[in-house]
Order: sequence, then structure tokens, then C-alpha cells
Amino acid sequence: MDRPGFTTSLVAGGVAGVAVDLILFPLDTIKTRLQSPQGFNKAGGFRGIYAGVPSAAIGSFPNAAAFFITYEYVKWFLHTDSSSYLMPVKHMLAASAGEVVACLIRVPSEVVKQRAQVSASSRTFQIFSNILYTEGIQGLYRGYKSTVLREIPFSLVQFPLWESLKALWSWRQDRVVDCWQSAVCGALAGGFAAAVTTPLDVAKTRIMLAKAGSSTASGNVLSALHGVWRTQGLSGLFAGVFPRVAAISLGGFIFLGAYERARSLLLQLGRERPCVGDSTPGTALKTGSAMQAAVRREQGDLEDVSPLPSAGRHTHAEPQPQRYSQPPE
Repeated sequence: MDRPGFTTSLVAGGVAGVAVDLILFPLDTIKTRLQSPQGFNKAGGFRGIYAGVPSAAIGSFPNAAAFFITYEYVKWFLHTDSSSYLMPVKHMLAASAGEVVACLIRVPSEVVKQRAQVSASSRTFQIFSNILYTEGIQGLYRGYKSTVLREIPFSLVQFPLWESLKALWSWRQDRVVDCWQSAVCGALAGGFAAAVTTPLDVAKTRIMLAKAGSSTASGNVLSALHGVWRTQGLSGLFAGVFPRVAAISLGGFIFLGAYERARSLLLQLGRERPCVGDSTPGTALKTGSAMQAAVRREQGDLEDVSPLPSAGRHTHAEPQPQRYSQPPE
């Protein structure tokens, strides 16, 4: 069992995370304001849609990097044969572990960002200082449990669906999916997962925006959901579903391009030689005889592509056509 290219995944994932968060920031702002207790217009409407962007810019790279390094390590640690029926379980466990670790960085950044988004007149540093002064470090981690409880179900829905769509498309065209086809599958799976987990995202937003000392601020997800249901009904639980689905679906394409381009550049520069037989994204990119040997070993193995959160990713090597005698299960 070879050790995967952790550094390459960390850097490429961090670059991709920054690209996605900054490009799609306006959609995230609109989603947050739709979910805020005071309502869309009072929260700022379409004004100042880049409020809170410094917090996102600072937190994006370490957040994505933390996820990737954990995700790749757990996949390596739980190594199984690519044909094993346990492969989807391995992906889900790796993604869940990655989310738990990444949220240690994501949540403080998210708390500051969302408060800035619904209070565009306040500066990001001013909001950060005020949280520390009034609530301490604990205030920055308000909503940690609700964020994790949102991300894990999202991963459990997205990954099996993404793999099934990808395998079905490969079977229908009698060869491994191309990069853009993997992106389409990832966008569809991510969009569906985003839609069904929107109530958890609403609860997370309400908890992060609640006034200190209130019952919602305690972080009880069920209590937050009940409060939304009691005051706004089903429409409240799915507030912001359209910008959320749009952002995550579009993010799949942006993340794919940024992640693969960054990883390809790093590997071509020889900063880190990937391990032969590794199933992590992009590790099929080899040079010289090592590349030829790796491609021969990887022919017929659909596990070239590994699921990653909110986006489909594909290796850079050109896999040989794969024949399927029956539909994938």
C-alpha cells in the first residue's frame, strides 16, 4: 500500500477551494440573507454582496487543504481493492473524517463571514473582534455541531449518487468517463445533495446568526429547525435552496478545473511524484516509463476517479477504453 501525494493534494485542494469560494461568493451571500431571521431585504438584499469576503478569502485555503489532507490519508489508511464493494464505504468514511477536521477551520471563518453578510455596514475585523470580546473563542465555534451535521449527510448523499451516475455513463458509452462528463455527474450529485440538506443549512445559519444567550445560539439543531418550522413552515426550512443548489453545482465545475489544473502543474514540475496505483485524483499523471507502466496497471480500473466533496474530479491520464458486459450495480 503506497503512500499518496499528500502535499500535492493539499496545495491543489487549497487553490481550488479559494477559487470556488471567491467566484461564487455573491450566491453564498444571497443564500445567507434568504435564510437570516430578519429576512432578505433587512439583511441587505442585493447590496454589498461581497460583504465578508475577507473572512472567506483567509479561511478558504486552510479549510480546503485540511479536508484534502485528511480525506487522502483516511483513503490511504483504509486501502481496499478497487473492485471491492466496500469502496463506497471507504469514500464516505474518508469524506466524513475530512469534514470533521475541516470544520475546525471552516466554522470560525463561516461565523464571521455570515455575520458580515447580514450586516454589510460592519467591517470583517470589527465583527471578528466583537465576537472574541463578547463570546470568546467559543463564539467563533458556534454552529460547529450543526455544520458537521450538515456536511456528513451531504457527503453520504452525494458520493454514492456521483459514483452511480459516473459508472452508468461509463457503461453506456463503453469507456471511462471524460473529465467534463465526470464534472457533469459531480454537479448533478452535488446539486441534489444540496437540495435535500438545505434544512440543515438553514439551521446552521440561524445558529450562527442568533444573538448571544438566546435559545437558538445554544446550538441545538432540532430546536432551530422547530423554530423555523413554527414561524415560517416548509418554505422557511428550504429558504435559499436555489442559490445553494446553483452555487454547489457550479462549484463542481470550478473546483474540478482549479483542482486538476493546480495538481497537474505541481506534478509536472516534479514537486511530488505520485504513487503508482494510488486512486486519489490526478495520481495517474506520470512521466516517462513510470507513466507507461502506471497506465498499463490502471487499464480497466474505473477507480481512476475518486469522489470529493461538492465536485467530480478526474485523473489527467488518458485511460484505455473499458468494456462493460453488464450495467453497474
